[in-house]
Amino acid sequence: MNVLIIGSGGREHALIIKIAESKKVNQIFISPGNAGTLQIGENVNLNITSHSEVIEFCKNNLIDLVVIGPEVPLVDGLSESLRENNILVFGPNMLAAEIEGNKKFSKELMDENNIPTASFKSFSKSQFNEAIEFLESGSFPIVIKASGLAAGKGVIITENILDAKGAVSSMMLDSIFGESGNTIVIEEFLEGEELSVFAITDGDDYILLPASQDHKRIGEGDTGKNTGGMGAYAPLNFVTDELINEIEKNVVVPTLKGLKDKNRKFNGCLFCGLINTKEGIKVIEFNCRFGDPETQTVLPLLDGDFFELLYSTAKGKINKDAVKYNGGSSICVVTVSGGYPDKYEKGFEITGLENIDDESTKVIHAGTILKNGKVITNGGRVLNAVTTLSKNSLSDCKSICYNQISKVKYKDIYFRNDIGFKA
Repeated sequence: MNVLIIGSGGREHALIIKIAESKKVNQIFISPGNAGTLQIGENVNLNITSHSEVIEFCKNNLIDLVVIGPEVPLVDGLSESLRENNILVFGPNMLAAEIEGNKKFSKELMDENNIPTASFKSFSKSQFNEAIEFLESGSFPIVIKASGLAAGKGVIITENILDAKGAVSSMMLDSIFGESGNTIVIEEFLEGEELSVFAITDGDDYILLPASQDHKRIGEGDTGKNTGGMGAYAPLNFVTDELINEIEKNVVVPTLKGLKDKNRKFNGCLFCGLINTKEGIKVIEFNCRFGDPETQTVLPLLDGDFFELLYSTAKGKINKDAVKYNGGSSICVVTVSGGYPDKYEKGFEITGLENIDDESTKVIHAGTILKNGKVITNGGRVLNAVTTLSKNSLSDCKSICYNQISKVKYKDIYFRNDIGFKA
């Protein structure tokens, strides 16, 4: 079968690596892809915003399955356009994808279906003064979120009223997140251990992949600004069978039912961003796609046919036996361009990739391109070093991973040295 992957990041490179393991897969196309995906499939330059162009490519190249990586094409309705043209796609339709594209909608869905989450209130741009008044009556820390898409950076945790007012002003008045900040959600700050869980679902049935933990902040010790993700690890020692049962009962099942009841049946990967509080599991956020860098961490822990899992889900009847957790451990360390998540430069040659010599470690590309035979930086998040061991030994994974990634160089390379420290 022929597969088209939409996207260019580390998540998409990781998806391609896993999909390519299936004996059912003949050819893989990636649009636009990166320097790493070139090693497995064929990069193609499609205008993803032109649904007709994507459809024409799929028909001309006899594509059997489209897998959409990023959230923007999902929120923009690419899945609908493909399905209307009888092209099989893994990824929710536009209405279901609103669970990520509109945080106000997502929080109201949780409220209506008694899904545990932080208490909240939403405000539109015309309610700026009301938002400020609400802050003045609140307790700190408090969380300010842009309701729309913001590439994983639209959340600001504020410690005092001055910072909170500044965050609201920057979103609503200065438009630092564009139109995504025209509506904001202000919610209570939750304390506990965070975890990410992927529910692969056809809208009726589902399976959960191994839980992982992401490191969002740019600085060590989880300090500084939020990023798209600086690393992740799995498994998590605090995730028990009882906790998984709680997640299924209180989060996954009512969320899928709530969406279905609103004629927003979800087919794809429901990313559950959770926190284990003293009161139990609560939802921080939902995403409508695989997480990044959690995908890079979780997929190596799966035995079986990952392509079959996605294909059967897209067809509307998930094969829950397609994959299973292999009992191993994995850690992903993300390297970024100097200055990220703020202003950064790109276009620098990456050296040392040939020096990665431990068979347990893969370098997954994110912001890279191939130019004149050289691998060049082409984004904020550049590379992912992923070390996977067949046994549950995160400490061994960590030491190997950092030993390997230290061999890679480019101008102003930066990565956190403490990924997995909470384990």
